[in-house]
Amino acid sequence: MNVTVDLEGRAVIVVGHQPATRRVETRYRAAGAFVEVMSAGRARVALAAARTPPHLLVWVDGRESQRADLAAVARSLGIWLTDEQPAADLPRGSVTLVGGGPGDLGLVTVAGRQALLEADVVLYDRLAPTETLEAWAPAAELIDVGKTPGHHATPQHEIERILVERALRGLAVVRLKGGDPFVFGRGGEEVIACRENRIPVTVVPGVTSAISVPAAAGIPVTHRDISRTFTVISGHAPLTESELTHLTGLDGTIVILMGAGTLVQTIAGLLQRGMRPGMPLAIVERGYSIHQRTTFSTVGEITSGLGRLGLRSPAVIVIGEVVRVASDDAAARGCVQDIVESLPVPSQ
Repeated sequence: MNVTVDLEGRAVIVVGHQPATRRVETRYRAAGAFVEVMSAGRARVALAAARTPPHLLVWVDGRESQRADLAAVARSLGIWLTDEQPAADLPRGSVTLVGGGPGDLGLVTVAGRQALLEADVVLYDRLAPTETLEAWAPAAELIDVGKTPGHHATPQHEIERILVERALRGLAVVRLKGGDPFVFGRGGEEVIACRENRIPVTVVPGVTSAISVPAAAGIPVTHRDISRTFTVISGHAPLTESELTHLTGLDGTIVILMGAGTLVQTIAGLLQRGMRPGMPLAIVERGYSIHQRTTFSTVGEITSGLGRLGLRSPAVIVIGEVVRVASDDAAARGCVQDIVESLPVPSQ
């Protein structure tokens, strides 16, 4: 039988020893309770001396005879007694890097959900799916290390320090990221930090926005007879001359992540190096959210429309003939609200 109890502001005694009680303690504190962790013997003394008994007694570990004794005392005082499973006693903790996908809760993997359920600590950022994080990681300490464009709330070295410090305390630590941990997520740096400290580390892949966000707008990054290759590049900093030259020469799809702030420079560089102005381009903003917006244009025309577009991050930019697959369909369905520059355009 499951019973839901409002614990906000209520006194709770958790009976057991660390680290067995750590998950229960964290979960009950998160529910708003005033929690004290005690051994069975100390809890027996505290109950006998208390002027105001606690509202709830939570048994985690100890001898069965001690539990029976506390149960009798709880009944006499009218206190509820419930049992919780102890957390595993690990000599050394672990770190799991979890890719949270592009933001849709349904795209978090089963392995990712399981890691969160078993976590003692979760470090999450702005692009990770966080709406149900308290429910998905009910016993975890939640630490916001969110990074926003142009502002890093928690420096990367500090994130790595927290991962290592919590794991060395024997805790199960999850680093929850948007997309995939190894696609511009600095997951490789965090794995190295763990290995240098001999901490077991696991990587749970996530659905990368490089493929999924274009798909949300109906854009396949590859398409038979149109594109057999696709290149994913970070637009966080302006692209180098070498990168622009190679991108221009590719006969495939270009996907740019984190490129909203450098889009004007990127487009100018591609045009200067010979990319034809009529090359189709799409910008998908806030993919897989209720605010998703797709803009179809061309390399030659997009910059003239940026002023009225009011481009917002996160945005994925797709350049290539595959854009026509979605833009033609959008035009046929009359989705003019998603079209800044009408496509198709004559080949040049």
